[in-house]
Amino acid sequence: MKDIEVSEAERHKRKMENRKAVQDAEVASKTIEKGLLIVNTGPGKGKSTAAFGLALRMLGHGRKVAVIQFIKGAWDTGERVAMQAFGDRVIWRTMGEGFTWDTQDLKRDVEAAERAWEKALEVMAQPEVGLVILDELNIALRYDYLDLEKVVADLVARRPDLHVIVTGRNAKPALVEAADMVTEMTLVKHHFKAGVKAQAGIEF
Repeated sequence: MKDIEVSEAERHKRKMENRKAVQDAEVASKTIEKGLLIVNTGPGKGKSTAAFGLALRMLGHGRKVAVIQFIKGAWDTGERVAMQAFGDRVIWRTMGEGFTWDTQDLKRDVEAAERAWEKALEVMAQPEVGLVILDELNIALRYDYLDLEKVVADLVARRPDLHVIVTGRNAKPALVEAADMVTEMTLVKHHFKAGVKAQAGIEF
């Protein structure tokens, strides 16, 4: 263990006391409680994964969670299987039919996105749901499968206590503007580029 001199320990204590006072004052000044519109976007991995982490947190507080997947097809994922353990406290609807390069059918993709949005509106109206994850909605908006103006208006008009997370790359500026919090995942390095395939427990 590193030897710490008494004077160094005292300086550290005073520094942390001052920092705590500033931090406590900052926290005390925040008095608004409201449902948040959160956007996880960017080219890096982890957008949906971060959203599922918040779902687990919400479930830990006894609230109900809904997940609507817009693009991903009905393939088994670890998070989907894990969420099933919470029974009817989780609403999980995979409404997409796979990635756009798989379907290769614009009409089908648009119809699937429209059905997903109707389901999203349905679960957002349920008062017992505390968090709704709109997984890959940004992709549906990027390809104009849904009317951006209507989607943003519906999100802004949601019930005031509902938290919503939108995931996917290339979030539209109008959605970013409407959001309370936006996080951009930055790609620094990815094992896929080195020839490592998608693996259970990491990618799905």
